[in-house]
Amino acid sequence: MSLDSNSSKFQFVGQGWSFPPKFNKTSKGVEVREGNSDIIESLEILLSTLPGERIYHPEYGCDLTPLLFESLTNSLSTLLTNRIKESIINFERRIIFNSAVFNLSPEDGVVYISIQYSIKTDNSRYNMVYPYYLREGTEL
Repeated sequence: MSLDSNSSKFQFVGQGWSFPPKFNKTSKGVEVREGNSDIIESLEILLSTLPGERIYHPEYGCDLTPLLFESLTNSLSTLLTNRIKESIINFERRIIFNSAVFNLSPEDGVVYISIQYSIKTDNSRYNMVYPYYLREGTEL
C-alpha cells in the first residue's frame, strides 16, 4: 500500500478526540479533531495546564502565572515567551515555535497571546491566539 504526500502528512499531524470529549448522535461516535485544529486544541490544553496538575505526567504544562498580577514588561514577555517555547518543544513535537506576541486588553483584563508556529511536515505557518485571564470565583 503506497501513501501519497497528503496521507503521510495527515498521519504525522494526526487526529484525536475533541476535548472535552463530545459524542455525536448521528455518527454514534466521539467527535475528533484533525490536522491544525487538533494542534490548536492541543496548544490550548498545554497553555491552560499548570505543571504538576496531571497526576501521571507532572512535568506537562506551561506556567503562565507571572501574568496574573505583574505588569507586562519586556522582561516578563521574554520570560513567558521562553516558557511557552520550552513547553511547545517538549510537549507538542508536531510544530516548530516561531514567536509569541502579548497584547494586553486593560478594559477586559485579558492578555491575548498570539503564537506563530509552523507544522513540521509541510512547513505551513499558522497563528493561534490564546486569551489568558483569571476567572473570578463569583462567575464560575
